[in-house]
Amino acid sequence: MTAPAPAARAADTEQASPAGANWLRIGDEHYSAGRNDDAIAAYQCGLAAIAAAPAGSVPVETISELHSRLGNACMVRGDVEAAAVNYRAALRLVPELTSCWCNLGNIHVQTGRPQEAIAFYLQALKLNPAHWASRTNLVQALMATKQFVIAKALLQELAGERPQDSAIQHQLGKACFELDEVPSAIECFERALALNPRDADSLYWIGGIRQNLGEIEAAQKAYAQAAQIQPLIRRPAIKSPADFRVLALYAPFGGNTPTEYLFKHANYETDTLALFEQNSYDAEVFKQGVHVVVNLISDVDQAVAMLPLAADLAARLGKPIINDPRKIQRTTRDEVAERLAGIPDCRIPKILRQQAGTELSVEQLQAAFPLASSILARPVGTHGGDDFEKLDHVAELAAYLAQPAETDRYFIEYADYRSPDGYFRKYRFIFVDDQVLPYHLAIGNDWKVHHVNTDMANQKWMQNEEAAFLNDPGLVFNAAHFQALRAIQQRIGLEYFGIDCGLDTSGDLLVFEVNASMLVHDDNKQFPYKDPAVRRIKSAFDAMLAKFAGIGAA
Repeated sequence: MTAPAPAARAADTEQASPAGANWLRIGDEHYSAGRNDDAIAAYQCGLAAIAAAPAGSVPVETISELHSRLGNACMVRGDVEAAAVNYRAALRLVPELTSCWCNLGNIHVQTGRPQEAIAFYLQALKLNPAHWASRTNLVQALMATKQFVIAKALLQELAGERPQDSAIQHQLGKACFELDEVPSAIECFERALALNPRDADSLYWIGGIRQNLGEIEAAQKAYAQAAQIQPLIRRPAIKSPADFRVLALYAPFGGNTPTEYLFKHANYETDTLALFEQNSYDAEVFKQGVHVVVNLISDVDQAVAMLPLAADLAARLGKPIINDPRKIQRTTRDEVAERLAGIPDCRIPKILRQQAGTELSVEQLQAAFPLASSILARPVGTHGGDDFEKLDHVAELAAYLAQPAETDRYFIEYADYRSPDGYFRKYRFIFVDDQVLPYHLAIGNDWKVHHVNTDMANQKWMQNEEAAFLNDPGLVFNAAHFQALRAIQQRIGLEYFGIDCGLDTSGDLLVFEVNASMLVHDDNKQFPYKDPAVRRIKSAFDAMLAKFAGIGAA
């Protein structure tokens, strides 16, 4: 979000009380020189002096301006509550202050209320339709609330007025991408680059899009160019100064922990460093000002070549680290199954990994899973329902095994987890430091259950059951189950990761998947009851980072 929009100086300041006018001038001098705390003190002194003056002796414009300037200074400090109080005080006196309406919108965006922010931006634009800050910040709020069609239309209008503004082209590219207009998105990012050849963000976007399209060579080129221009992608804190700084290690071509929500609206600053196998990294340069390192490279099957590089850099950085790459290296599906074996009241299905280029017979597979009624099969490095099959009969096994193993693939013992009512239930917990927090429940009528592919959006009883689980997991999981979850947390040894699990027909905890790649997001318009659980995870994540950074409670 942009800095506070400046308020216009009152036309009749010279008519103000000497104390009020002087303190306003002194505060402005401090603010312009970057002495923000001194500016706040001066503006407060001015308001105190005016409060002591005879009623009506000071023009309301002067009082309003002091409140407005104090609001700006509070925003810089990161005290958004005080900023909002002063902006509202200014508007009660002079409702025509466009900048104050705009800044109230900024506060709502920064504090996670973009939908409410839109009304403030619209009020600002009602007063001044040409107010650039209100228009560009309105785009941010529209994007945050997924109103991409309106955001795109406004961006096209802005681009027509300022065709040389690369930032507008960049935002337009993001809007087009969200609308699945991929060619147009690439064109916008390329225009942004033509206007600003050092626009690393657009290059990163181009790299990501090309990667999704399978254009690996073009993606690698874009990522490499971006890293040369800007090796660190900075996400600023919502306050200044930030409480601490995080360095996040990321692999563009490997599976990573999703952090779009986790790093959002934080009191800490985040620098994300994209790692490339062919590059070298000077730890002395990248550790400057860093308090804690977070390794995001989470899928060992997708990032097997990158994890040793990340582990070496993390060791040389010498900072506290979340999810050490050396620990991630021990989280393949088959190794996790071995490490979790033997936990009481917990069922870990057997897993066999077939190496690429090798052959495996039906008889060998049946011997590996002598009690399995069915066998699940999937290529390594895949998640969700991608290329995930259930093989129930010998003929199906034979047909699958007849396909050449071009990549490694997993074979997993199937365990029945159908509930007595005929539905399948898959639960997700997120482990954060020493906490085990519920994230969601997916209920479906097929063994392959994923929240987005269920009918939960249309079934109130399913939503009620999920809400009950999120509010009190003890309604489903007993003390023995929680002891098993704690044992899993201890054996895996990561600070942040997730588990997808269920209850088998014997009532034991059934483990489907354990890794640090699981998504946590706040896009829950259809399921607003999920918000408290999601916020608890975010709060625990922030507190964990603060603890590792040596700061205390976030």
